[in-house]
Amino acid sequence: MLKNISFFVSSLCLVLFLSSCATTPPSSRENICHIFEEKSDWFDAASDMREKWGVPIHVPMAMMYQESSFRHDARPPRDYIFFGLIPWGRVSTAYGYAQAKTMTWDDYKRETNSSFADRDDFEDAIDFMGWFITKTHTINRISKWDAGAQYLNYHEGWGGYKRKTYRKKAWLVEVANKVEARSMRYAAQLKTCEEDLSKGWFMRLFS
Repeated sequence: MLKNISFFVSSLCLVLFLSSCATTPPSSRENICHIFEEKSDWFDAASDMREKWGVPIHVPMAMMYQESSFRHDARPPRDYIFFGLIPWGRVSTAYGYAQAKTMTWDDYKRETNSSFADRDDFEDAIDFMGWFITKTHTINRISKWDAGAQYLNYHEGWGGYKRKTYRKKAWLVEVANKVEARSMRYAAQLKTCEEDLSKGWFMRLFS
């Protein structure tokens, strides 16, 4: 009986440990190769997204870095009332890896028949970003490779981008330029390691 209990407790601890590892941000986020080497399932999910939506991996990864720093439970800051003394909800409904807002996430789930998609699941989040980038290309004719303009659409919405609301936000344009620069770095880095990443963990043992 005691052995069974000990085995159960050990198994539970292992599950909790692995779960914690799965949701912990990558230890090195500046190099996309290091990210995918640490999170091999992320590379698989990103590759599936590219195949499904025709979106290059480095674009949503650069946008995701900016939005959440790859934290699964990222949220916007709290809003406060009464001279900033009392917390009163969040400034936005954005949540998860992609910082997707509730309304937009619901649109994604409906249009892609993804009823059980979760914003704190990387595979779902990167697929959502592939969907959004593709719609941006369709609606505003922005290249799927243009991380800067894609980010402006992501932040301002398709209508806001059409109205050029970002022109009154110099800070946002600067952020979009940073996303573009990171996207280019990620693209260059990925070229050096994608072949090895594509081999899978078993084949990499012998390479």
